[in-house]
Amino acid sequence: MLKIRDDRQRELLFGSAPKRVVSLVPSDTLTVAELGCEGSLVGRTDYCELPENVVAKVPSIGGTKNPRLDDIADLSPDLVIANQEENTKSDLEKLAQRGIRVYIAFPMRVADGIAHMARLARIFKVDRDPKVRALCKEAYENVREAEALRTEGHRRERAALRTFCPIWMKPLMTIHGSTFISDMLLLAGADNVFADRERKYPLAADLGRGEPLDASATFGRDVRYPRVTMDEVEARAPELILLPDEPHPFSEEDADVFRATKTPAAERGAVVRTGGKDLCWYGARSVTALPRLRTLVDMHRPLSV
Repeated sequence: MLKIRDDRQRELLFGSAPKRVVSLVPSDTLTVAELGCEGSLVGRTDYCELPENVVAKVPSIGGTKNPRLDDIADLSPDLVIANQEENTKSDLEKLAQRGIRVYIAFPMRVADGIAHMARLARIFKVDRDPKVRALCKEAYENVREAEALRTEGHRRERAALRTFCPIWMKPLMTIHGSTFISDMLLLAGADNVFADRERKYPLAADLGRGEPLDASATFGRDVRYPRVTMDEVEARAPELILLPDEPHPFSEEDADVFRATKTPAAERGAVVRTGGKDLCWYGARSVTALPRLRTLVDMHRPLSV
């Protein structure tokens, strides 16, 4: 009997590999397929786009925030793969109350996402498969190489590129350092300029127009996605502005707004639209995403650095 603890520290027991799986996380749908277990998928979300040939054959049960719970139950899954951040707590609790086994992930670092992929390999009993072992090995090696390059860069005074990466336009929102995206940026040679900026409550305080609530009044709230002003962005002086196409699909019109800012990034034409999946999809996607993102960052590094 295999005992696995998910990221909520809940112990799940697996006597055999799950055969009917509903994935409520787009990146996990891809990871399950990359592990060679796509045949077990019986349900996925509207946002599960990859692999295209796999998701085309799997019925959707709604969005990540509003899945149709009755439809999930009708599929008789022996496992639902979920994410603490992407999915709604009440939905996951209701599924568990129906006797459905729910595995909840919450990786906040690239290495955490790889460890999660390795746990899924154990759950699906494919951890000894040569292709899976090679995939996990490549993933860990990419992280070690990225960490070594970052250390070497500091030794040679080749500092990480100061980078602003918003995740929403109206209101303008970005990421704290304790997020998966921020860690991915750091490994790729980009320094999140808002890594130390926590979200404040209420909104007026977050935008610098009021006093924030006491920490005791906001206990348990997620403070990792602050709402910021353009004045703050300019004050942080990013050398690179990355505009992903998800979770918010930043447009060329949005890019023009940032090109008009008084920032080093705007002054040297380093306002770049890019794919959001490389930034926020953990697990199998990060294996190829990390070197690809590092190349993107290096392409926009000032020649004098």
